[in-house]
Amino acid sequence: MGEFTMPSLGADMEAGTLQEWLVAPGDTVTRGDVIAVVETDKSAVEVECFESGTVGRLLVAPGTRVPVGAPLALIEAAGRETAARDRAAAPVEQPAAPRPRKAGQEAAPVPQPPVVHAEAGPLVRHLADERGVDLTAVHGSGPGGRITRADVEGTAHEGGRRPRATPYARRLAAELRVDLGTVRGTGRDGAVRGTDVRKAAHLRAGPAPAAAETAAPSAPARAPLPVPGRAGAAEPAAAAMRRAIGDLMSRANREIPHYYLATTIDMSAALAWLRARNRELPVGERMLPAALLLKAVATAAVEVPGLNGFWQDGGFVPGRGVHLGFVVSLRNGGLAAPVVRDADSLAPARLMTRLKDLVERARRGRLRGTEITGGTLTVSSLGDQGVEAVYGVIYPPQVALVGFGAVLERPWADHGMIGVRPVVTATLSADHRASDGAVGARFLNAVDRLLQKPENL
Repeated sequence: MGEFTMPSLGADMEAGTLQEWLVAPGDTVTRGDVIAVVETDKSAVEVECFESGTVGRLLVAPGTRVPVGAPLALIEAAGRETAARDRAAAPVEQPAAPRPRKAGQEAAPVPQPPVVHAEAGPLVRHLADERGVDLTAVHGSGPGGRITRADVEGTAHEGGRRPRATPYARRLAAELRVDLGTVRGTGRDGAVRGTDVRKAAHLRAGPAPAAAETAAPSAPARAPLPVPGRAGAAEPAAAAMRRAIGDLMSRANREIPHYYLATTIDMSAALAWLRARNRELPVGERMLPAALLLKAVATAAVEVPGLNGFWQDGGFVPGRGVHLGFVVSLRNGGLAAPVVRDADSLAPARLMTRLKDLVERARRGRLRGTEITGGTLTVSSLGDQGVEAVYGVIYPPQVALVGFGAVLERPWADHGMIGVRPVVTATLSADHRASDGAVGARFLNAVDRLLQKPENL
């Protein structure tokens, strides 16, 4: 029997709030399935299961804040489905209960997420909630009448369905007494999200600070817990994210001896290659300069591995692969750094596709746990904001951060002749404990050299 524990979703994360379960006792799961949504100070993250088997028992009720590493659920080994199903009716227990119950003593019931009795896997049920499909009314076309993804998607295109909303938004709407049919959704395909419900409740109740609480005086304990602010009052999500980022960056500035380097790179060859390549691609698949910049950084990290890794236990630990974090500015404020795994092995076009997908889902709050952890080197680009240079703060435990400004036309001398060239300023913030300026210079020179022959990237 294995334990599904509260994951660490960032170097600064000490605890998280279980927002919702996407599985129920008795469900069969495989490695990589999304089985829960966890809320951190920065965002809500879909968390995957890291082993295959059957869900035996859910140990933590939604709305509970628990430390990193605390058990959330028990996963039975494959072949023990019967025992797990026998536990399906057992109440969810709070993790704080340290002693077993005595004979005749009953545990206080804790609210559980509703269990759908139709035969469907956890991912299919999650999709059904997103698309507003009632699984009890769906005829399954899979083996033994099991409902498949195609069944849900087909039903979603039929009329008369309930409003599309995330499971969390539905629960929150019930608690705040908000009619989902009157809420304009900002999620994918117009799906209503939790923030949309809160906004609707606020507009309905007026500007009073306690509007949400008065709208639902008997809200059950399973509602997501507010993040405590400095004064102990509830703190808005955006403010909590800003505070979490500020705390981490303050610690990074205190503990990491930064050094900074910068160079200006001629982008003429890179942009000429990009224009020629984009003419061969459909409009939706065309690349931006960011694809070449990231690919050059990833390849340079292979050539100069001393900047690709972590500072742990008083020493440098090289990264196993080049997993690039890319800083994304979120629409409601704050930052996220989704990770492009094995970026050095991806062609620029494939890297662009992956980057677009991650940026879109980061701004919708739909990243998975494995997509925001494990980065070995981070890139920050503010070129779309017109900034000429970016000097970033290293994201611990990484040892370097690369910054790119806007591609601008500037006077450029080449073989004694002055002309106008498109150039970009590349900067490096690096940890002096793990490397020195000579290593950083080799890295930036490698990025420059690689961008002069983009066809080889």
